Amino acid sequence: MNAIKYLPLAALLLPSVSHGFQSLESAYRRTGPAVTSVFDGQRQVLQQSSAVMLNGRKEIAYGVVISPDGYILTKASEIAGTANLSVRVDTQSYPDAKVVTVDDGWDVALVKVDASGLTPVEYAPSSAIPQGSWVIANGATSLKARRALVGIVSAKIRPIPAGGGNLGIAFKDDAEEVLEIADVAEDGAAAKAGLKKGDLIVAINGKAVLEFDEISEVLKDLKPGTVVQVTYQRKETDTTVDVTLDPGPVTRNDMMSGAYSDRRSGFPRVMQHDIIGDKSIVGGPLLGLDGKCVGMNIARANRAESFAIPVEDLKALAERLMK
Repeated sequence: MNAIKYLPLAALLLPSVSHGFQSLESAYRRTGPAVTSVFDGQRQVLQQSSAVMLNGRKEIAYGVVISPDGYILTKASEIAGTANLSVRVDTQSYPDAKVVTVDDGWDVALVKVDASGLTPVEYAPSSAIPQGSWVIANGATSLKARRALVGIVSAKIRPIPAGGGNLGIAFKDDAEEVLEIADVAEDGAAAKAGLKKGDLIVAINGKAVLEFDEISEVLKDLKPGTVVQVTYQRKETDTTVDVTLDPGPVTRNDMMSGAYSDRRSGFPRVMQHDIIGDKSIVGGPLLGLDGKCVGMNIARANRAESFAIPVEDLKALAERLMK
């Protein structure tokens, strides 16, 4: 096997662009080909040592290869209920993947495929890398090649306590003294209960609410799955419905965050980074510039934050689940 080569960070000093700014079409944007090509060594590690988890033909998550004989870690809640789970490592497909066991505390599943000669990730000695350090994760993938996404470590390692439930709605910022719904998450809690854009929320569990913070205060200690009574006004008529809360805390970022993870809180410790992506990036390895695994992506929290299990915890978890 050819040794993987890593370009020095100085290679990021890219040629200046004549138009003087970086547009979404520019090759020199953070996710552009001129930037991501610098990380081809790390991309090759992702190619060999991360797995694509599939439900039929649909990619649902990534995984971390931890043994040559087909043991893989992934995010448990993303593959839960998958009837036709298969795995692709590099260009090889493995049907009939089996979930061996699950750790609910970390939301991690150990999956086994019938394989030999796989290339496990190489663990970094520590996850204690400075804020602002470059990290790399899986981006979009094709049958033959992975795409690297890059970002930086953006916060100190810390626990993420379990959050309250989520109504799955966003409010208009310019509404005065009313809570008018600006958008409703498709298949979210509010949508399932019949709430629509333009409705005015007037009470939660019989308590009148006039501000977003008042709703957050009511919901912060209520777990996902809790049923709350929401009173809303439509065409000057008040209606009360039962709403079963979705996972995740209520934030103003939620409706602008794309497909964030259903389980994005309640983790013992996480590294935080700012790699751009949706919830499909979770489950795979988080690499440092040397191509070593500093953690496992476990949640896309919102449009600016993703969480990873630090490598020390990941190694201990892998050893325990493999016993």
